[in-house]
Amino acid sequence: MTAFAARLQAQEDYRFEAGGGIGMTGYLGDANTANLLQNPSWDVEGVFRYIANPRIALKTNLFAGSLRGNSEQMTNVFPDGQTFKFSTTFYELSELFEFNFLPYGMGESYRKLKRITPYITAGLGATMWSVDGKTGAAFTIPFGVGVKYKPSRRLNIGLEFLMKKTFTDRLDGAMLDDPYGIKSSFMKNTDWYSTLTVTVTYEFSKRCEVCNYKD
Repeated sequence: MTAFAARLQAQEDYRFEAGGGIGMTGYLGDANTANLLQNPSWDVEGVFRYIANPRIALKTNLFAGSLRGNSEQMTNVFPDGQTFKFSTTFYELSELFEFNFLPYGMGESYRKLKRITPYITAGLGATMWSVDGKTGAAFTIPFGVGVKYKPSRRLNIGLEFLMKKTFTDRLDGAMLDDPYGIKSSFMKNTDWYSTLTVTVTYEFSKRCEVCNYKD
């Protein structure tokens, strides 16, 4: 009887999940150096996740969204008193590693699975955008935190905050490419943006259709 129950539980263990979400974005750069949420905008996300085990997952994110900034809102002053504002639509593709702080899942009491868990995530990505009719692209390093909740065995609801370090100073347009004449480095003279997104995903592809367990 115990072996039969374990077999049924194994049949409900899935390898993949997919879905989407909506949320808001923030921007830090030459047109906004301090307040990430000063000019929030929107994002939509497509999610595909490979579930390696209850602690570890690999995720593909596809984002589309908007970023905005206005240097008139800053206390810093540009040379010659110039002011700049921008608005852009961006597209991002990224691959991330996730680590769940708790073993995430349902249905297997002997593994002490939890229906809710916080997690951390980081990875690599690429972003494309357009400002003032000019298109640009750059590599990014996304990293952040999130929380997952499982209302049913195959359904997941998530909330995730990601910061994206970009390897460019032109996310906000060519006019704001190093306006102070500071030599570029990893931390200085490059743009950042963030996404805060609510997602809904659905699991599929049973990990073990027919498994043989011994009591």
